[in-house]
Amino acid sequence: MTDQELIQALVQKGLLEGASAKKLLEEAALKSRSPEDLLYEERLADEVAVAKAKSELLGIPYKKIDPASVTDDLLSLISRDASRAYRVIPIERRKDMLIVGMLRPDNLPAQEMLRFIAKRERVSLGVYIVTPSDLATVWRRYAPYRSEVEAAVKEIGTPRRTDDLMVTLEEGGGSADDAPIIKIVASTLREAVDLRASDIHIEPQHARLRIRFRIDGDLQEGASVPSALSQPLISRVKVLSRLRLDETRVPQDGRFRTVIGGRDIDFRVATFPTPSGEKVALRVLDPSTGLKGLQELGLNEHNARILEEAAGAPFGMILITGPTGSGKSTTLYAMLQRLNSDKVNIVTLEDPVEYFMDGVNQSQVKPEIGYDFASGLRQILRQDPDIIMVGEIRDSETAGLAVNAALTGHLMLSTLHTNNAIGVVPRLIDLGVPSFLLSSSLNLMLAQRLVGKLCPECKRAAPAPDEMQKIIRKTVEKLPEEIKSKLSFKSPYEVYHAEPNPDCKTCKGKGTRGRVAIFEIFRMTRELGEVINKGFSENALMDETVRQGMVDMRADGILKALQGEVMLEEVLRETE
Repeated sequence: MTDQELIQALVQKGLLEGASAKKLLEEAALKSRSPEDLLYEERLADEVAVAKAKSELLGIPYKKIDPASVTDDLLSLISRDASRAYRVIPIERRKDMLIVGMLRPDNLPAQEMLRFIAKRERVSLGVYIVTPSDLATVWRRYAPYRSEVEAAVKEIGTPRRTDDLMVTLEEGGGSADDAPIIKIVASTLREAVDLRASDIHIEPQHARLRIRFRIDGDLQEGASVPSALSQPLISRVKVLSRLRLDETRVPQDGRFRTVIGGRDIDFRVATFPTPSGEKVALRVLDPSTGLKGLQELGLNEHNARILEEAAGAPFGMILITGPTGSGKSTTLYAMLQRLNSDKVNIVTLEDPVEYFMDGVNQSQVKPEIGYDFASGLRQILRQDPDIIMVGEIRDSETAGLAVNAALTGHLMLSTLHTNNAIGVVPRLIDLGVPSFLLSSSLNLMLAQRLVGKLCPECKRAAPAPDEMQKIIRKTVEKLPEEIKSKLSFKSPYEVYHAEPNPDCKTCKGKGTRGRVAIFEIFRMTRELGEVINKGFSENALMDETVRQGMVDMRADGILKALQGEVMLEEVLRETE
């Protein structure tokens, strides 16, 4: 089976669009990469659907792996390095047969490796097709994070005083203490990527060094090491990110890139002085989790169509709003991926650049040298752009330049801090944008929040309490007829709750896995332009949302709660 045959099969099955397939093959040829690898990285198709398509092409069955069934004895048959290199995992050992899972059963080097193991163990081989997620889950069982950290700490032995270790590291020495420190940092980075953490916090406490991971918006402790190791561990991170080791009095910012699990992962590093020592926060920028397509954002059919129409406009401004950590950047990057092609020139101004995208000209602002959003936007207009993305509109000068760019034939994407979509209009006017320019420059206002996504294995349905029944009924009655006519939910309504199972391998006992966004989209229309030009009020803007049939964030969240994606209580809390 060739990569082209797999891609063609996915197109025929409707799992991949023809245009996306063509672009994927071109990108793979340009980068000398496998189209299948890029397919998974860019999340262009569901990996289980891809596995089933491969199963039909190769005549090899697909199997969903239960990581709990993969014992330590099984793992010992195939080394961790070999498993990662050939993308093969042991699944089951019978009396005279070893059953394995393979991402690519037709890979000749992997077949040779398995034949060697079969000869060594005197067994025959059975093969299933598995997904990248299954591989990653089993790989985590090879070397649990805490065990690696504990082993590295034991290797160090009794820690010496912090001052002694600091001197050694600052002098760049090659003492025996250095290797375990390097192991701890490397294991921490790998664990963060495996857990799909967004941030790592390395925090010196009075009696210990605490390492925490932010997963699905919540912090959880990953490891604790002796306080005497605080400075060498933090120094190692500073060495990786090329920060000054001798400067501990003021915060420093840096970043570095490394390969983990065969993927390029960026880490954005920020230090912060505390009485117990420097604290370090690392933002984990994993393209496989942070870069999503528009179809993966959680937009309902109604909102997705509106956003697609706005993204296809030749000019105008699309503004995304929400609090810090609400997924605005993810939505911006999803739109850039949708718009990116050889026919357009896309230029961005970011603070900082989070993900690097091929084909997009990205630039990071540096206010300390006078290169901010406003000055950068002036320079961008000299770069013959078709599409401009500015990380955030923070001041009146940037707002004015953004509106001017939208009026002069450019599609402008940016973010703004307001509580909801209708708050964009008064905020822009407050920033000094003349109201009469908004109707001709502003295309779309999108607001969003993130809520926890229920684990499909642990969620349970139950009738909603009476008070919630009233809220749901009132919300459903206000929905546009286009949406209401397609609903299958009937009163009394059922909602879903998490009943965490400690043995659940999907959510690991949390009850939720990942987060999903709830949205509201407010369009610029002729009627809205007239409302603004007449001297609007908040009530007038609200009346226009009703006329447009806007699905507000609460309504979008309630629909997701009825579908079993999220908990209704969290939706109500986030949208009160």
